[in-house]
Amino acid sequence: MTVKVHELKGITTELANALKTVGIDDSAKLLAAAGQAADRKALATKHGVEARQLLELANRADLARINGIGAVYADLLEHAGVDTVVELRTRNADNLFAKIGESAEKLGIKRVPRIEEVRDWIEQAKQLDRAVHY
Repeated sequence: MTVKVHELKGITTELANALKTVGIDDSAKLLAAAGQAADRKALATKHGVEARQLLELANRADLARINGIGAVYADLLEHAGVDTVVELRTRNADNLFAKIGESAEKLGIKRVPRIEEVRDWIEQAKQLDRAVHY
């Protein structure tokens, strides 16, 4: 699944517009352009941003590859300690589900995924190749 770059949490309007000028307008294109450390550094230098900011955006784009994970669930996953597909594939569904519930309560989020969705996310993550390298 892809999302528009401007929908990724943490992206500024200026950066979204700058990326769009070089053809990066969705999460898949961002991931392709910023998945490697050297590419992130070059992209960051070109657009006057921190490479760390592009890494965070690449991690968000990485999670967007999982069907069923939108902005709210991506936030919950991050608060539960999962910010990449690689991290997601290693998680125990029951433990992650409980942690998501705790995070949702702290954040005041009412809609949480069902345990079956969390299991599905983990299985999807296991099928995906690594896209973000450090």
